[in-house]
Amino acid sequence: MYDFNLPAGLQTIVGGALGAAAGRGVAVRLVYNVDHPRTVPVPAPPSTDPDEVAALPFPTAAIPGIPDLMHHKYIVRDGASLWTGSTNWTGDSWTREENVIVTVDSPELCARYAADFEQLWDRRDVQHSGRVDTSPLQVGGVAVRPWFCPGRGERLAHRIAMAIGTATRRVRIASPVISSAPILATLAQTVSDGKVDVAGVVDLTQILEVLRQWKANGNASWKEPLLRAVLTKAPFSGKISTPYAPGSVHDYMHAKITVCDDVVFVGSFNLSHSGELNAENVLEIADPGLAEQLAGFVDTVRGRYPTVTLPA
Repeated sequence: MYDFNLPAGLQTIVGGALGAAAGRGVAVRLVYNVDHPRTVPVPAPPSTDPDEVAALPFPTAAIPGIPDLMHHKYIVRDGASLWTGSTNWTGDSWTREENVIVTVDSPELCARYAADFEQLWDRRDVQHSGRVDTSPLQVGGVAVRPWFCPGRGERLAHRIAMAIGTATRRVRIASPVISSAPILATLAQTVSDGKVDVAGVVDLTQILEVLRQWKANGNASWKEPLLRAVLTKAPFSGKISTPYAPGSVHDYMHAKITVCDDVVFVGSFNLSHSGELNAENVLEIADPGLAEQLAGFVDTVRGRYPTVTLPA
């Protein structure tokens, strides 16, 4: 869990459930991110209190988030049930942000996630995690393919880019930022071609911060025309969230979804280059019903916010 910081009432519910499970003999383990450099605003540093987590009545492991984040949000229960998505364990995540949670019952899928967890638990190192089998699985007749970063981060970015580039009907995107080179380039080409219905929603505050970062460091300025083309030539909306500051609320547009025709990519992965290097997980699910549901969710969220406008 990237960020675990709940107000008292929610802490009683969640921490109490975990403690009760440990009390009845369940082997509970938790890894979480620490030491995020506070000069990096996207995503905001986690607010997890290591002392509070260490006081929980079961084993925990702090994973250093420098230079790359332990950004997962998943649970594996009894080797059979998976809970994953974009949602951190914070009060703001559950009350102020747009997020997605996916639950899947599959021992085979859970084994992949357990392998990723053990890599983090054993090494306490983001860089050497995510080296997990990504071959597709059948879950209730639906093809489900798990992806883990950083071990498969570059392949995941190219996989999403390929799905966007080969879509024939629609692409829907919810992502706080979009800066992964293969995804951004393919998305710009698809928008420019105008043959596919492309729309989405971003966190405009974080997008503007990315543009400022690119201007300051000068080494990613070639991406700016692509990002501008995507966000201004296709109907993208932007949430104006509260900029990060110590003690500020976290009300970001935080969902991470890509829908390409009838295939969904959903998980913890921002469509960013840093996401390829973080510890992240994504489910690629080929299911028309789920694709319709999540495309509708993206359209609902983008309907809440104004059309993106970028400064000259």
